[in-house]
Amino acid sequence: MLVIGGLVLGAIGGALYARRYGGKPADMAQYAAGFGIACGLLALFLTLSLDRLFLG
Repeated sequence: MLVIGGLVLGAIGGALYARRYGGKPADMAQYAAGFGIACGLLALFLTLSLDRLFLG
């Protein structure tokens, strides 16, 4: 669940970031993809860390 949330929130954040600086739709899509992947990976590592911490 954290990974999916990270992907979605990262994509939304990336699109808004590109839009704030005057990006065209292609720019917004590229930033959404990049931020989504980055936040999804962070969420994946967070999930794995929490799993190892609590489940041993």
